[in-house]
Amino acid sequence: MVLFLTLLIAGIALVAIGAAVDGVLYVSSVGVLLLIADLLYLAARSIWRSTRRPAR
Repeated sequence: MVLFLTLLIAGIALVAIGAAVDGVLYVSSVGVLLLIADLLYLAARSIWRSTRRPAR
């Protein structure tokens, strides 16, 4: 969960910096890609967790 929160904060910070500073669109795009990767990581982790639980 620490990795998820770290990636989330880093992505939001990069998007904010990219939006505030003129001429650094690549920073904003890296932030958006990082947020997408973070959501994919969360989805993969939740799917992986649900398949490991034995049926009762």
